[in-house]
Amino acid sequence: MSPRAGTMRLACMFSSILLFGAAGLLLFISLQDPTELAPHPAPGIKFSIRPQQPHNDLPPGSSQDGPFKAATERVTRDLSSRAPRGLSLRMSQDPQAQLNVGARLRPRQRRRRLLIKKMPAAAALPANSSARTLVRPAPGALDGRWASLRETQRERKRVMREACAKYRASSSRRAVTPRHVSRIFVEDRHRVLYCEVPKAGCSNWKRVLMVLAGLASSTADIPHDAVHYGSALKRLDTFDRQGILHRLSTYTKMLFVREPFERLVSAFRDKFEHPNSYYHPVFGKAILARYRANASREALRTGSGVRFPEFVQYLLDVHRPVGMDIHWDHVSRLCSPCLIDYDFVGKFESMEDDANFFLSLIHAPRNLTFPRFKDRHSEEARTTARITRQYFAQLSAPQRQRTYDFYYTDYLAFNYSKPFADLY
Repeated sequence: MSPRAGTMRLACMFSSILLFGAAGLLLFISLQDPTELAPHPAPGIKFSIRPQQPHNDLPPGSSQDGPFKAATERVTRDLSSRAPRGLSLRMSQDPQAQLNVGARLRPRQRRRRLLIKKMPAAAALPANSSARTLVRPAPGALDGRWASLRETQRERKRVMREACAKYRASSSRRAVTPRHVSRIFVEDRHRVLYCEVPKAGCSNWKRVLMVLAGLASSTADIPHDAVHYGSALKRLDTFDRQGILHRLSTYTKMLFVREPFERLVSAFRDKFEHPNSYYHPVFGKAILARYRANASREALRTGSGVRFPEFVQYLLDVHRPVGMDIHWDHVSRLCSPCLIDYDFVGKFESMEDDANFFLSLIHAPRNLTFPRFKDRHSEEARTTARITRQYFAQLSAPQRQRTYDFYYTDYLAFNYSKPFADLY
């Protein structure tokens, strides 16, 4: 074979290879899911593919984000039949917007069905997504104050989602376990889930739930022991997996939070400045033995007389001699707000407005309002910002900073300001 003929043969082979590769590439592109070619959001950051025109008439506390929320319009009819009483699903009134959303969702339908089949049962129905939105208050109640509260709810949820995306990006991918819902109380008649945050009005909220459930006619009739030591209210972790997931996806989920330093001081005053048959022997003895030099024999015997700086030393000690307690644990650990998408986030500082607004949203009886009475030590003033500063004045600047760092995620997620100017 001549050199020229060999060169032409190699050129023909190279051209054939290029044509074959191009044909394969075209075939691959034609079979590829178009959505796979779109940029994906960062892990844990949720995004919406709703029409860009916002629904200004969405009710307060409605949940607009979550892994499967973008498909709400597509499955409204199926979900409406099992939406909780008093709650409704909403669709855009613009037919073209509905058509656009449907067209954007179709390419992923087959892939989503395959994913759901492959997912574990506990994750098949994500807990951080409710399948409905809250209905608005009755006509006539939508005055300027109600509209302001509705906007406040949107802002609180936005801040919480952003904090979760920044610091808990992997949480939304975890499956819910009974531990995550162990502080959540269930009221089935009005389909309410309430996550208990101690020292943030939890005693009175449980009284309200008991009245809603028909277990009492008035919050004033329910004593402290019945609230905390009775079994009238069920916890969510007492249900089986199906019962947990069903309630997480269809009930109204709410929690109330409090400024972290105030909550800490309130817990200290309640548990260590008054006789207590549990916290003194269990926590007090251990704290005094570890952090008080030359503690008296009587103090070590009873566990009474713990001072606030000693309590903070215990709190900040990674090798603390006795474990954590729900009264001063982080809200992020108690209620898992980065895993469970709460529909309503209330604050202790605006309790009356937030509580009455929430009760109107779930269509509670009109004569039921949040009780104002102090559950324990009623003769003692409530813990305020002024009282909190007095207690924290007993700490050094580094101790205040470390305590702020300890509760930083709660400060960030619930948009509380730094309580002292020298904190960073």
